[in-house]
Amino acid sequence: MRCAILTVSTSVAAGAGKDLSGPALADAVRALGAEIVAQGVVADDRSAIEAWLREQVAADVELALTTGGTGLTPDDVTPEATRAVIERDVPGLAEAMRAASLEHTPMAMLSRAVAGAAGGTLIINFPGSPRAIAQLFGVVEPVLGHAVATLRRRDARRGEHDHH
Repeated sequence: MRCAILTVSTSVAAGAGKDLSGPALADAVRALGAEIVAQGVVADDRSAIEAWLREQVAADVELALTTGGTGLTPDDVTPEATRAVIERDVPGLAEAMRAASLEHTPMAMLSRAVAGAAGGTLIINFPGSPRAIAQLFGVVEPVLGHAVATLRRRDARRGEHDHH
């Protein structure tokens, strides 16, 4: 599985902070046996997040994961950027992550993370905390392979029909 990881953080993008969430997500993905084909950092900027996600969809990456920008501050725009790119919601992923996170903190109710599909790419928003990633990656991990395989089969079938 080819995976791309985006850290959304104005301070990290400006060089003022250290990215801990991106590497935490990368470690979790590698433990799955997935290949990381792109890793980026952008500021909390909706158009920059959208452009990066669209780039991954165009590159036919199977899994695009974001970390950061899912809270309630005015510059938390990752969910809006993700919604602009996805063609179909996969709400169960974000719901399962919020439910699991509630076991650790009531603040989980404030997460606006979303998940969805664009073309053959599954996009999932994670919180911007290495601790939260450690708690939540395992929640979605059991279904990632099946989700990507299902997305790809559907795309392959649609492609075959387009040629007739």
